[in-house]
Amino acid sequence: MRRTNRFAILIVAALLALPTEGRGQTIQAMPEARQSVPGGSTEAKPEEQASAGLWDRANLFGDAGGTRSALAARGITLGLQETSEVLGNLSGGTRRALVYEGVTQLGLGIDLGKAIGLTGGTFNVSAFQIHGRGLSQNALGNNLHTVSSLEALRGTLLFELWYEQALFNDKVAVRVGQLAADQEFMVSRYASLFLNHTFGWSSHPSADLPFGGPSYPLATPGVRLRVTPREDLTLLAGLFNGDPAGPGSGQPQLRDASGTAFRLNDGVFAIFEAQLGTEIAGLAGTYKLGGWYNSQRFEEQRRDLAGQSLADPATLDLHGRQVRGNWALYGVADQLVWTRPGSKDAGLGVFARAMGAPGDRNLINFYLDAGVTYKGARPGRDDDTAGLAVGYARYSDTASKSDSDNRTLSGTDYPIRRTETVLEATYQAQIAPWWQVQPSAQYVFNLNGGVLDPRRPGKRLGDAAVLILRTNVSF
Repeated sequence: MRRTNRFAILIVAALLALPTEGRGQTIQAMPEARQSVPGGSTEAKPEEQASAGLWDRANLFGDAGGTRSALAARGITLGLQETSEVLGNLSGGTRRALVYEGVTQLGLGIDLGKAIGLTGGTFNVSAFQIHGRGLSQNALGNNLHTVSSLEALRGTLLFELWYEQALFNDKVAVRVGQLAADQEFMVSRYASLFLNHTFGWSSHPSADLPFGGPSYPLATPGVRLRVTPREDLTLLAGLFNGDPAGPGSGQPQLRDASGTAFRLNDGVFAIFEAQLGTEIAGLAGTYKLGGWYNSQRFEEQRRDLAGQSLADPATLDLHGRQVRGNWALYGVADQLVWTRPGSKDAGLGVFARAMGAPGDRNLINFYLDAGVTYKGARPGRDDDTAGLAVGYARYSDTASKSDSDNRTLSGTDYPIRRTETVLEATYQAQIAPWWQVQPSAQYVFNLNGGVLDPRRPGKRLGDAAVLILRTNVSF
């Protein structure tokens, strides 16, 4: 039996084996594995776990013989989480493949009010151990919409390390240290259900910012200000080092990265976001508007060939000129549209995000995603969530015209990149408060905008059909 057929049977068997009666408390959909949440994905207090059974406790080890309760009394929260997945490429891409990858996440949070009497102070540190092989890099031509949010360079590294001080009854909070913008900015609550990387820190900033910007797996020194002038309005502003990896840092140089470079001299990445919470017909929603600016130099996507000799294409300078600064604007909407009568929080939620940037210096100048999630999709399993989402990225006209130049000069069928789109369907099963199992099916159209297949001269990479089975355990 083929490996891909065995993998498909594994996913179907996992779905059929799910119990029909929900166990444990109701919790929100699992945050992405890259998010640092000390103590796991629930809000259960350690003392409440002392007598909880295996299927009711928030963490697999429960109160750990009273250790969690003792630490919590001193304001200390420890979190250990393992996220693992098997991924298979059934068709398209550069080759068929079956791979494994995973992330072990360790987090420490300290409430300094409890620990040393510093009211409003919080300390946080998190680290990752990334293992396995990514499917996008190894079988899909390193496509734009990376099929897993876990995929990154393998290694053990520090992620975030910060101190936050809340002021004026928590209406103002200042966070300083090593930070990642993808923990708070430009993200959607409902989109976090999905496994494709683009539904977290999307493919738009990942493609256009130096090394993807301050996001998983590399945070960078920065400061974040949060102001809540009223209950339904939050204003966020962040100032970060402009390049989390440093100039000239390609992936091979980062294989030994530890997350401890603490760079401060790579320009500035600034981001601002306004968040408005509202209700429509009694249904809660959150709407966000924001923008970012990076002060570094960026290369234009197309070189002006005027004045250059076309007689010998090998002598042409096809590199764009360097321009100062880059920016983008974005909007995010999360809206609950229906709740099931008699349930606490089961129902339908929808999300949409749109992002735009100048096309002369950006590979991707427009991005859009949207989707729907249904919590409590199966009777008796109110903690399970099903979802369907689509992500669309448009290559800038300037990048497409540069491809056209290359086609003309080379005299070959050089591909002109246009768009890449991903469609994902997923089901997150809450087996216990500490354990989630999540199959995902994805179809990626027009890999990397339609580049050629290195195995088949003159042919483009075929669209990719991908299956993933992820499991997440909070210890």
